[in-house]
Amino acid sequence: MLIIGERINSTRKSVQPAVREKNADFLIGEARKQKDAGADYIDVNVATMGEEESEYMEWAVKTIQAAVDVPLSIDSPNARAMEVGLQHHKGTAFLNSITAETKKLDSMVPLAREFGANVVALCLDDDGVPPGAEKRCEIADRLVTRLTSQGIEPDHIYLDPLVFPVSTSSDAGQAVLRTLCYIRDKYPQVHTICGLSNVSYGLPMRKLLNQAFLLLCMGAGLQSVILDPTDEDLMRLLCAGEALLGRDEFCARYLQEYRAGRLGEAPEKK
Repeated sequence: MLIIGERINSTRKSVQPAVREKNADFLIGEARKQKDAGADYIDVNVATMGEEESEYMEWAVKTIQAAVDVPLSIDSPNARAMEVGLQHHKGTAFLNSITAETKKLDSMVPLAREFGANVVALCLDDDGVPPGAEKRCEIADRLVTRLTSQGIEPDHIYLDPLVFPVSTSSDAGQAVLRTLCYIRDKYPQVHTICGLSNVSYGLPMRKLLNQAFLLLCMGAGLQSVILDPTDEDLMRLLCAGEALLGRDEFCARYLQEYRAGRLGEAPEKK
């Protein structure tokens, strides 16, 4: 399971002032903490900086990669900020994200091709948020066709089925699971990804819902996830889920994590 750490997002109350003040120690600390907890990539979102977003994106990318050896997910709806982030990134980045909306495709796909980035592609089009799985699957088809025809390799495509709160629609979770199954079965070379924590928004005990949803999504074919890797319970469940789904040969990683004490304390022998 490929993990993108979600904590460096300027919409978070603790992050916005640190970004605004260009607090390098804070940013580096967040990046290092997430990498040490198991993140493969670190998401960087400074969209609340408004007209200065490009300047802050350049600063954030340079600051993190100068101190922490980790690739980044450049997260912005702004094509210029995305371009600046990719220009200053070392290694293969994630472009997070595009949709099937005409304007976004036209502005972002050339950047993904130019910089050889992995692409997070949301199942969303010009008609707005699709209500159920059927429409999302149709959009997934269009995204794969358009991206591959524009020179993006299938292995660089990460389709996001769109996670919305179950507090607003009882079918929100099922729509994601059905879409994941469809993508898994039809496009074995294409990857799947989602922003996990959206599912629990507005409800108590959010961590419990996030944990349950992670395992359900993994069973439906989820291959990568945007989450908080410092949530130790969530990471333990992810490790256990991979072992149970046959993604961890001979449970090697599970045993490694156990021996390192990262699965919790073993019961005392009687």
